[in-house]
Amino acid sequence: MDEWFPSALKLMTRVIEIGGIAIIVLGLFGASIAVIWQVLQGRSGSEAFTLYRSNLGRAILLGLEFLVAADIINTVAVDPTLQSLLVLGGIVLIRTFLSFSLEVEIEGRWPWDRNKEEGERSSRRTA
Repeated sequence: MDEWFPSALKLMTRVIEIGGIAIIVLGLFGASIAVIWQVLQGRSGSEAFTLYRSNLGRAILLGLEFLVAADIINTVAVDPTLQSLLVLGGIVLIRTFLSFSLEVEIEGRWPWDRNKEEGERSSRRTA
């Protein structure tokens, strides 16, 4: 491989990691501004808080996706050792658990209940 390729991959990995962090930070600021705006517009505190948690959770989920992608690139292309693969596996498990937990918090239901709810809605429309 060319000498520049590993350096380019490391740089690309860092850029994706920075993008993931930026998404989380900007999501925090955006959600905070949105909740302040909602309260100023007269929305109740509990509704605004629910919206805040939902928006912040979505930003965290998207940021985590970027961070996992950077870890995968780093492990597969930059440093393909057994130890780095095991570390990646642990990171992916932890982030998957976090993503799952955040998804439940945002949606307020288990992911497998989504299909049941959609089926109930469509059966109500046809009846």
